[in-house]
Amino acid sequence: MTLLQIRNLRIAFCSSRQADGLFLKSTEQEVVHGIDLSIGQGEIVGLVGESGSGKSVTSLSVMKLLHEEAVITADEMTFAGIPLLSQTEEEWQKLRGNRISMVFQEPMTSLNPVLTIEKQVEEGLLLHEEEKYKSNKELRRARVLEVLAEAGLKEPEELLKKYPHQLSGGMRQRVMIAIAMLCSPELLIADEPTTALDAATQEIILKLLSYYSETYGTSILFISHDLSLVARLCDRVVVMKHGRVVETGTREEIFEHPQEEYTKQLISAAKGEQLAEAGESRSGVPLLELKHAVIQYREKNFFGKETVTEAVDDVSFTLHRGEILGLVGESGSGKSSLSKAVTGLLALTSGELVLAEGIRRPQMVFQDPYGSLNPAKKIGWILEEPLKIHGGFSKIERKRLVREALKEVELDEAYAGRYVRELSGGQRQRVAIAAALIQKPELVILDEPVSALDVTVQGQILELLYRLKEEHGMSYLFVSHDMSVIRRICDRVLVLYQGKLVEEGRTEDVLEHPQHPYTRELLRRKEAE
Repeated sequence: MTLLQIRNLRIAFCSSRQADGLFLKSTEQEVVHGIDLSIGQGEIVGLVGESGSGKSVTSLSVMKLLHEEAVITADEMTFAGIPLLSQTEEEWQKLRGNRISMVFQEPMTSLNPVLTIEKQVEEGLLLHEEEKYKSNKELRRARVLEVLAEAGLKEPEELLKKYPHQLSGGMRQRVMIAIAMLCSPELLIADEPTTALDAATQEIILKLLSYYSETYGTSILFISHDLSLVARLCDRVVVMKHGRVVETGTREEIFEHPQEEYTKQLISAAKGEQLAEAGESRSGVPLLELKHAVIQYREKNFFGKETVTEAVDDVSFTLHRGEILGLVGESGSGKSSLSKAVTGLLALTSGELVLAEGIRRPQMVFQDPYGSLNPAKKIGWILEEPLKIHGGFSKIERKRLVREALKEVELDEAYAGRYVRELSGGQRQRVAIAAALIQKPELVILDEPVSALDVTVQGQILELLYRLKEEHGMSYLFVSHDMSVIRRICDRVLVLYQGKLVEEGRTEDVLEHPQHPYTRELLRRKEAE
């Protein structure tokens, strides 16, 4: 039985310009060009393609969550026989989060920063479920704890009173999945649900999605740039490019016998190759030294009792000039806390951070590009603003540097006139990289900089980062959960486990001859994908 049926879907965005209150021009740009898509009851369909191919836009149209400038047309767009395009907003309120649910690509921007995790998860029960949940707080809490545990979150009771900013990126993503699964929807749209998660957490998420599909007959539209995950999870695969479907088939047909050249290129790109000079020895001149760093989070519960969580425990390392130093570990291992401390965004509880003389505070590319870019400003303003703040550039020079920054990250200068919401996830990540690199800093902290990008764009960005480092003499602290990415670009690697540094060395030595059991386990999981 077909649950979701889409025929000849077209999506366009209208824009207009005005001057002195007078209408000048209206344009319409079509981004999805007549695609067909169907999902059967209990079926898991993978939607793959490079950044900007139309994957996320297509999924958002199913939920009617596109910006008001979007024009959506289709010969047919039905869910369980319900014509979606003709639904009123009141009717949509009964569908969203109940019968159709979605896990979004950027959890930090999807979660409310001023509400506790408990309040955000239980909201679905208050909106959609029967009266027993509305009148019984203990019953609601029991259900909230259940879905948080199912999503692979340890000690869910400790999370209830926390806020999104107090969780790691992987934990936030799992909270989003718990919210989406709360009402056992018939259709789950998962837009990059494993982005930036380590291999162990990815495995938990895949098993969870499979469990819901097999146990409750939940249909899943799984959008991902990670072809290895798609190959393991999905029954059928739909390949998109430039807003069109180029190939559709079963998992075996797509991955074992691809017909289209573009599909073959995607599969080939997923294998990746080490950058030509990555791994060579670097200058012995220290650029940054971290000595016996400890980072603790202190919180008080309802009764005033203080709890202390040690995110980083006695970590020391040195980063040299011209070096790319990898920092790996599972979600919650302390990677992001440590990288924020290096940039000055988070204070060390104890320990010392020493920068070489004359070095400015490092720039940072955050894990969640949508959350780090101003949604109210155009891309040109976002890139130009730091140049204004630090001074020393004329207006003409600033505009030139903005154009050059966009070109360096493979974006046309026309993107300077767009808003963040008008970009794909991969395009937003490239803007975030441009914003960090526009002043050519000596040291850049890269927190999962390619985690949201498809495999073809990943390679382009890694090569770009490597080229910029060589041309401008920069150094990187490269934070990632992906061992294959670390292998491609990093000279040395540090392995974090539960806040402790358990192994370090040249990338080749650590990955080929790991000494610590945790490092061996990380590599085993990667090989198993």
